[in-house]
Amino acid sequence: MTATAPAARPVLTAALHAAFLPLLPRIALHAQVYFRHVRCPHRRADAVAEVVALTWRWCVALAQRGKDVARFPSALAAFAARAVKSGRRLCGQEKAQDALSPRAQARRGFLVEKLPDYSTLSGNPLDDALTDNTVTPVAEQVAFRLDFPAWLATLGGRDRGVALDLMAGERTRDVARKYGRSPGRVAQLRRAFHGDWSRFCGEGGASATAGPVCR
Repeated sequence: MTATAPAARPVLTAALHAAFLPLLPRIALHAQVYFRHVRCPHRRADAVAEVVALTWRWCVALAQRGKDVARFPSALAAFAARAVKSGRRLCGQEKAQDALSPRAQARRGFLVEKLPDYSTLSGNPLDDALTDNTVTPVAEQVAFRLDFPAWLATLGGRDRGVALDLMAGERTRDVARKYGRSPGRVAQLRRAFHGDWSRFCGEGGASATAGPVCR
């Protein structure tokens, strides 16, 4: 018994290219207007090219299903522009954890910019950002080294571990799982620790109004 291979999809013809070319200026114009806020001309050109590429791929898929793309070019370009803005590309998807990815920048609310071309005698914002200004005065260091262990001693054993883990940067969910508490309770403890520490140091204000830590 001889198995027959499934029928291949229709081969692209010159007619499909001819049908797409008249739509190309309209699609490119829509992409240029959609990404007009992108300042970098290279990134803007890349986005426009991705819109055109995605639109072409969708046109091919629609043509293979018997659809006439000439009937809705604007809708097709609009969907492609939104897809590119959300990080979709012709070849894969932009990584949401990559700091250089526009998708990650839009999602996390930060920007990555190039280094300044030159500095003046008064410096520039980058010089200020890179200046090491994290040295704590000696008097404050001594006070902290004395007060902090004394404050920790006022906490119960489990709460002391929660406070130390939160200070080390552990996530609320991980701390809750480690100590058998709910994430909401750990978040409450975080605020209570802050208020308790402020009162211990004699600091007033709204930050010290949190209730006592339940031990």
